[in-house]
Amino acid sequence: MSNTLSAQEIATVANLSRLAIDENLANDYAKDIGKILSMMDILAQVDTTDVKPLTNVHDGVQVLRPDVVDLNGLAVNRERNQAIAPATQDGLYLVPQVIE
Repeated sequence: MSNTLSAQEIATVANLSRLAIDENLANDYAKDIGKILSMMDILAQVDTTDVKPLTNVHDGVQVLRPDVVDLNGLAVNRERNQAIAPATQDGLYLVPQVIE
C-alpha cells in the first residue's frame, strides 16, 4: 500500500468533507497523513493470532487498589511540596491571575 498522498488529494478530500484548508499547508498535511498511514502499516504486521478480540470495553477490568487512608509515611508534607513552587504564601500556591 502506498503511503504517499499529494496536495491535490488532500484538497479533494477537504472539498468533499466541506473543510477549508490552507493550500500552502496541503503538502504538510499530506506528509503527516502519510506518516500516520505508515504507522498503521507497521501495526497491521503485528501477529495477533493468540489475542482474543475484546467484544465489549466493559469486559476489560482494571484492578484498582483499595481506597483507604494510609498515613504510614504518606502524610502530606506541605513545606517539602511547596519548596519547588515558584511562589507560595500562607501555605497556598500563588498563580498568575487568569480571570479579570
